[in-house]
Amino acid sequence: MSLDRLIKNCINQDAEAQSQLYKQYASKLFSLCLKYSKNYAEAEDNLHDAFITVFSKIDQYNNKGSFEGWLKRIAINTSLQRYREDVGVYDIVNEGNIEDVSVDIDDENVSLDFLLQIIQELPDRYRLVFNLYVLDGYSHVEISELINISTGTSKSNLARARLILKDKIESYNASPNSQSL
Repeated sequence: MSLDRLIKNCINQDAEAQSQLYKQYASKLFSLCLKYSKNYAEAEDNLHDAFITVFSKIDQYNNKGSFEGWLKRIAINTSLQRYREDVGVYDIVNEGNIEDVSVDIDDENVSLDFLLQIIQELPDRYRLVFNLYVLDGYSHVEISELINISTGTSKSNLARARLILKDKIESYNASPNSQSL
C-alpha cells in the first residue's frame, strides 16, 4: 500500500492501516524516544503516547516535508513533554558558562554501543541537550524553548555533557580491558 493510501486509511481510523503504520515506523521512533527518555520503560510509554498523538492528528499532516520527519517531531515532542512535566522534580538552573569541551573519539577504540551507553547515562538535562544539539541539530535557542531553560543554560549543559563524555571515553581508553568491551 502506498504511503498516501496508508495515511488516508489512518485518517479514516482503519485499524489495519494503523497497525501497518505502527509496524513500519515503531522501531525508528522507539530509538528516538529512547534517546530522550530516562530508561527503556519510559521510552515505551513515550512511543505509545506518540502514536496516540499521530493517530489523533494524522489528518493535520499536510504533505509538507517528509511524513517520517513529521512522525519524528511528534516522538521528540512527546518525550520532551514528559520531561517538562517531570521537571519540577529537577532543579534546572543556569549553571554559568563553562569552557566548551570537544570530544575526540577514536573510532577504533570506542564502539558505537559504548558511546550510546554513556550518552544514555548522562544526567537527564545534559542528555537531552546533548541529543538535541549534537545528534538532532537543534540550536540552543530552539532547545531553550523546547525544555524551558535559558540559552546560556543550554550551552552550559552541553559543555558539561561533553566534559562527562570526554572523561568516560578517556577512562575507557586508559583501561587495560577496553579492547575487550
